[in-house]
Amino acid sequence: MEKPIDPLLKNTVAVVAGATRGAGRGIACMLGAAGATVYCTGRSVRGKPASGQRPETIEETAEHVTERGGVGYFAQVDHTDEKQVQAFFERVKAEQGRLDLLVNDIWGGDALTEWGKPFWQLSIEQGKLMLDRAVMAHIITSRYGVPLMLPQRRGLVIEVTDGDVEINRHYRGNLFYDLAKISAMRLAMAMSQELRDHHIAALAITPGFLRSEAMLEHFSVNEDNWQDAAKIDPYFAESESPFYVGRAVAALAADSNILQKSGGAFSSWQLAEEYGFTDIDGRTPNFGRLMAEKSHERWLQLLAAIEHALQAELDSGKIEFGHSEEELILRTRKISAEQPSNWFSYKLTSVELLMGDLDELAHQFERQVRSHFA
Repeated sequence: MEKPIDPLLKNTVAVVAGATRGAGRGIACMLGAAGATVYCTGRSVRGKPASGQRPETIEETAEHVTERGGVGYFAQVDHTDEKQVQAFFERVKAEQGRLDLLVNDIWGGDALTEWGKPFWQLSIEQGKLMLDRAVMAHIITSRYGVPLMLPQRRGLVIEVTDGDVEINRHYRGNLFYDLAKISAMRLAMAMSQELRDHHIAALAITPGFLRSEAMLEHFSVNEDNWQDAAKIDPYFAESESPFYVGRAVAALAADSNILQKSGGAFSSWQLAEEYGFTDIDGRTPNFGRLMAEKSHERWLQLLAAIEHALQAELDSGKIEFGHSEEELILRTRKISAEQPSNWFSYKLTSVELLMGDLDELAHQFERQVRSHFA
């Protein structure tokens, strides 16, 4: 049973850009549950879906905000269109006179991400569109939203991304996706520097494994039986509803010392521990901890597979094998009577380590080592 949230944001005016579904909808709903007035923007309206044939609309999100105790408004906005964004914030100013919270969750890049291809085979058109939606749209939205915060010298801008600082230290497996997700964190840091003297905070936040509408549909489950999907994907056992990151945003918006967090990047699970909230089912999923545990476990398995593949050379002392789990780097060098050769290094991506076939990765490294020292 979902516990009610105190209406701590009753006098807060918020904009959630990209509120049609997923994290954006969860954030809008939890702001509403805390009493906020929430403008929900997106491209999908009733009768005119913008993302394939997904049924969610911004009207529905606004209705959910109101049902939960807030005041929900909807606005169809393409945030890559500067004039549309400017007109939207003129409406907010006319109706509310100010803005207290801006959440940038504009994405629209799932269908554009070409996983499994090197960058020289990627579609430039699709990549540019992804960056327009996931980076430029955020900049345009902040450009016209922040001036509504300046007169009262307070406010909060939140950039929603995918992956915390640790995850985003490593390559995300697709050039444009990597740029998009790290850019949201960088935008928050950059804006925090320029907003500091105006007492306005800017920060980034990530959910964990999100049980979005599309993900539930992918596993053919719903919020009542979602744990059945953990039999298919064990990572899903630590998944979270979109309301978890929503509660994180609501907690941040109610924090009177939010300027201390300005410029930082945070996760739903980290903030749950700090502020003491749970997901709507009472759980406190911690995807970061799960990723660290699984990553370490698979790293040890990979090392064992590599040592097995190169066992003859290692036993004879012909080569030396080294590695860095922190940097996901594998190293080897040939040892001769004269002097050791230079190290041959191979860097993994976090996606390869967590999702790849470990035996194939070990054999791939073995082949490269043998080729390098041939």
